Amino acid sequence: MKYVFIEKHQAEFSIKAMCRVLRVARSGWYTWCQRRTRISTRQQFRQHCDSVVLAAFTRSKQRYGAPRLTDELRAQGYPFNVKTVAASLRRQGLRAKASRKFSPVSYRAHGLPVSENLLEQDFYASGPNQKWAGDITYLRTDEGWLYLAVVIDLWSRAVIGWSMSPRMTAQLA
Repeated sequence: MKYVFIEKHQAEFSIKAMCRVLRVARSGWYTWCQRRTRISTRQQFRQHCDSVVLAAFTRSKQRYGAPRLTDELRAQGYPFNVKTVAASLRRQGLRAKASRKFSPVSYRAHGLPVSENLLEQDFYASGPNQKWAGDITYLRTDEGWLYLAVVIDLWSRAVIGWSMSPRMTAQLA
């Protein structure tokens, strides 16, 4: 408290006079000032550790937790243990994304009518716009799954049209 008072009023009074009135050593005041501006070795280590862990976490596409990050960092020559990496992740508010099983595939035994195979695996076309083919693919995003339907000309392999939707409906095709 006394050092904070001296710091706030050093423009008005001399430091020597305030230290004498408040009965604190001037050397104590200057040591306190140096300690506030200097970063301790522990803080330096934590900053270094945080930057290294953040870089490795980003490289892993935010998938690795503390154990796997520790293995990766040790392979790179960093002497971090699991507790150090876990503490760094907590300080930075980082959590690994859990990988989920891929499951947007439609139910095949649905009993609904299926379009007939008009091409019968003959994907050769002798000219443009004779044969078109379409496909639907699933794209995982941070908000969920998107369905992409694409139609291509089998002669030029050019995309004729495409559509994207969060639901697989007839309007998608």
